[in-house]
Amino acid sequence: MNVLVFGASGATGREVVKQALDRGHSVRAFVRDPGKLQIKHARLALTIGDVTEYTSVEGALRGTDAVASALGSGNSLNSHPALIDGVQNIVRAMEHAEARRLVYLSMLGVGNSGRQLGLVDRCIVLPLLLRNVMNDHAKQEELIKRSTLDWVIVRPPRLTNGPYTGIYRSGEDVREKTLLASVSRADVADFMVKQLTDDRYVHGTPAVLG
Repeated sequence: MNVLVFGASGATGREVVKQALDRGHSVRAFVRDPGKLQIKHARLALTIGDVTEYTSVEGALRGTDAVASALGSGNSLNSHPALIDGVQNIVRAMEHAEARRLVYLSMLGVGNSGRQLGLVDRCIVLPLLLRNVMNDHAKQEELIKRSTLDWVIVRPPRLTNGPYTGIYRSGEDVREKTLLASVSRADVADFMVKQLTDDRYVHGTPAVLG
């Protein structure tokens, strides 16, 4: 499968790229700065562009079977309207291309998913610290849900740089058992890559919990 990864040079995006390659996919990494993606592979190609520019997104989609988006604002807690524009461009371009599957990395807490988190996350972390990020994801999710695509919205809690374990819980009804939830980027990437070919959660919003 030919997979296009947006946000490929970010911490989670790099994991998605690596694990997609490990599973035999051909990967096109969409990046603004190719120097930030230190991965070399015969089945990896780089596309340099800006997700806020529709023509860049449209061009990158040619020959693509599925898309994974790990777009994010790094450690910033501010709102980033440019990312909302970027997701809108991805959806629009995909609807005019042959690629139907979109796996989008959101966050647990969007919509009514806060009920799946523990008390500290639900009552302190989300409303006080991550409110802007959560609102951005909510707007991006709405754009995706209104589309005609075969989308899967993946909702993890706080992401860590811990190792891949393959041991995690996923689903739309799983709940966190601790006060502060977290899961490794590597495990979330594992789940995201599986959704490129698995129909179980199409038009669903599964959480991924460690």
